[in-house]
Amino acid sequence: MEKRRYGNTDMDVSVLGFGGGEIGGLGGPERGSPGATVEQVGKLLGIALDSGLNVIDTAECYNNSEELIGSAVSHRRQEYYLFTKCGHSSGFDLPHWDPKLLELSIDRSLRRLRTDYIDLLHLHTCSEELLRSGEVIEVLQRAKAKGKIRYMGYSGDQDAALYAVKCGAFDSLMTSVNVADQEAVQLTIPEALKRGLGVTAKRPIANAVWKFANQPDNPYLHAYWERMRQLNYDFLEADEQESIGAALRFTLSVPGVHTAIVGTVNPARWAVNAALASRGDLPENQFQSIRSKWEETAVGAGWRGLE
Repeated sequence: MEKRRYGNTDMDVSVLGFGGGEIGGLGGPERGSPGATVEQVGKLLGIALDSGLNVIDTAECYNNSEELIGSAVSHRRQEYYLFTKCGHSSGFDLPHWDPKLLELSIDRSLRRLRTDYIDLLHLHTCSEELLRSGEVIEVLQRAKAKGKIRYMGYSGDQDAALYAVKCGAFDSLMTSVNVADQEAVQLTIPEALKRGLGVTAKRPIANAVWKFANQPDNPYLHAYWERMRQLNYDFLEADEQESIGAALRFTLSVPGVHTAIVGTVNPARWAVNAALASRGDLPENQFQSIRSKWEETAVGAGWRGLE
């Protein structure tokens, strides 16, 4: 699998990474799964690691995702880069973003993931105001100084993400970029590229919302579903696998994107996604057609990047 140097870090990351939300049941069946067992995760990640994947991303608020990953593949720890996120109070009687909460969360993530270091820790979509106050950044800096994390990142969108990129504190940006969500293509990713940040694309296939004939029940999918109805790209006329491939390859074709995080509980789906990614960038004319359609539709509608 193709590898790309992750900004100014020492990590050469696979263009397709594994997202740990679905194995923890995040979003329920409409987003792929009610959750997974250790055995399922071990099989899935074993196949993925054997095939060249080397990025595993999760978060402390993805239910038991961290525990599943730690149980399933900690014995192969030297074969992958481990990304996780912090900031939400899941399981702690402390407010979101409290500095003490962040410290406790980092230590708990290390225990859950059965490791003594995290390659990249992202702040999980905090506000620009919190970033400017400096306290949350200082917690990560202290964790880095103690060897608990190697690199610091920000996960989020819109103007808070732009501030995070420009402030000079971070090594990484994780942001939404896909055929239904392209604000970052102009707002933040060029700035990240200029400053040497690694860029991880989240929601890189826009949750494949076009496969739903009617609006899905899950509110998390509504905005993308509505957008895709208006965008009505030509590639949506292809079968589901080809349309997903076009969407994934679009995201990987955005200059500055190093890896795209895709979640699944199905080992067969992983193999399909890897094959699609291996086809490389979209042809330039198709990439520009998608960009043009987005710009024609999104500007008047005032669409912003979505978490």
